[in-house]
Amino acid sequence: MKKKIIPVLIAIVLIIVVFGIAFGGKIIDRYSYSKERADLNEIYAIQDETDTAIVLQDEIIEQRAKLLDGTYYVALSTAQELFNDRFYEDAGEGLLLYTLPDAIVRTVVGTSEVSIGEENRSFDYILSRYVEDTLYVALDYLKQYSNFSYEAFTDPNRLQIYTSWDQRQIGYIKKDTKVRRLGGVKSEILEDVKANDKVIVLEQMETWTKVKTADAVIGYVENKRLRDIAPELPIPVNDYQEPEYTSVTRDHKINLGWHVVAGTAGNDTLSEYVANTRGLNVISPTWFKLNDNEGNFISFATQQYVDKAHDMGLEVWALVENIEYKDSIDMYSILSSTTHRKTLIDNLVNEAMQYGIDGINVDFEQISLDCGEHYIEFIRELSIPCRANGIVLSVDNYVPTGYTNHYNRKEQGIVADYVIIMGYDEHYAGSAEAGSVASINFVEEGIKQTVEQVPANKIINAVPFYTRIWSTTGTDVSSQAVGMTMAQEYIKAHNIETVWDEETCQNYGEYMDGDTYNQVWLEDAQSIGVKLNVMQNYNIGGVACWRLGYETPDIWDVIEEYLDK
Repeated sequence: MKKKIIPVLIAIVLIIVVFGIAFGGKIIDRYSYSKERADLNEIYAIQDETDTAIVLQDEIIEQRAKLLDGTYYVALSTAQELFNDRFYEDAGEGLLLYTLPDAIVRTVVGTSEVSIGEENRSFDYILSRYVEDTLYVALDYLKQYSNFSYEAFTDPNRLQIYTSWDQRQIGYIKKDTKVRRLGGVKSEILEDVKANDKVIVLEQMETWTKVKTADAVIGYVENKRLRDIAPELPIPVNDYQEPEYTSVTRDHKINLGWHVVAGTAGNDTLSEYVANTRGLNVISPTWFKLNDNEGNFISFATQQYVDKAHDMGLEVWALVENIEYKDSIDMYSILSSTTHRKTLIDNLVNEAMQYGIDGINVDFEQISLDCGEHYIEFIRELSIPCRANGIVLSVDNYVPTGYTNHYNRKEQGIVADYVIIMGYDEHYAGSAEAGSVASINFVEEGIKQTVEQVPANKIINAVPFYTRIWSTTGTDVSSQAVGMTMAQEYIKAHNIETVWDEETCQNYGEYMDGDTYNQVWLEDAQSIGVKLNVMQNYNIGGVACWRLGYETPDIWDVIEEYLDK
């Protein structure tokens, strides 16, 4: 009987052992650490031997770098986005430019040479080069004019780049362990780390912590493998100091009046237009009119005008515009060419120096989106000789909207002396519906948005001395712009009773003439006074008036009151 039982017991034991081994194997398999290693080339999406990933701060970003002839490069667009947007490409002339307060840094693409004003320098690497149609710029060259640090690693190619040095959490590895792709023992291994290795702690979870190693590998280690987690303030890199763009802003509020001069004979109307003004301290004659695509313009400037204005205590800020001959010029052709920009700048500065002109007022309108980067480069470059010669540089702008962001008011506020808001044309010739030229909300929003980008003391808000008389017949809408006196005569001639409109802060009137609905939102001393109060609230640099000769004498009472505050 015992002999029969023993084999059964052995069989049972064997079964138990087999099941135990199987079950134990599963337990061991479940809780054992994977030895599988991740493909780092896949992690960093490496495409070829030149391709280089970028870790910006603590994140692998979409933008890439290239390793070419032992030098690291990034696309110009990447450099502009990450480091410094003042680098500028002239693809037509094969140039890479960088504008300093006192000089243009110039290099020919594909060379190691750079000129800074009259000074020439050489480097031991190519500063910029084309890869297919994309311009790449050497990181070491970018560091000459931008504050960032980088460290390169291989296998795979990757860069650790820092552009800021905020407080961070750091920790140390307790004992040799693995950095894994995800939090879990079965996750692939990214890298081995040793005891006492320092890591940056990115995110702490229940049992795993996301870290970045010294060579810019981002993954997870077990919490039990970390010690001494604490905050650390890294030492910032100060290789580059931002240059100072000095300005020639005045220590008083500007009161500028635009004087429309359609020909040399128009200069003779200066005394007439200024006679009834009070507090006016700047006159801006519309003298310079672009008339070709090479940077040339028609000039109506005269020494007699400048001398006369100075005798009246007025500065002369001569206006250059692109509207008079807009059908025969191409602003992209002018502004995208370094040669043409230089011609235009040289011509403007020569005129200013020849006649003793105090300032240049740039009034370039209808600048297209693709022309934006070339336009702001023109402003940067023009600021250099203006700054050197004490010439005030002011730039006219539309009221900020999404579709005019390419005018780059922020950069204007750095390199120019004054940024002028054309605080009118809320409704304009060609508008689909009748409305105010400059309602108070429109004006205030324009100032508010500009103040967010430009120092208040550099902002001048322009007010309209004109009113539009609107006529609507069915779906047909038309208007005419008239001066304040003519608008008042229109009101009187048609027996229109005006009422103060709180929404626009203007006197409003209307009347029917047959099937035609006529409306007017008046610009007068009362409406201008409200605008000036808003301007005072924002403590901006002054007021400009479009245009002299359109105003009634009482306007100067409210402007003078504004200037005295």
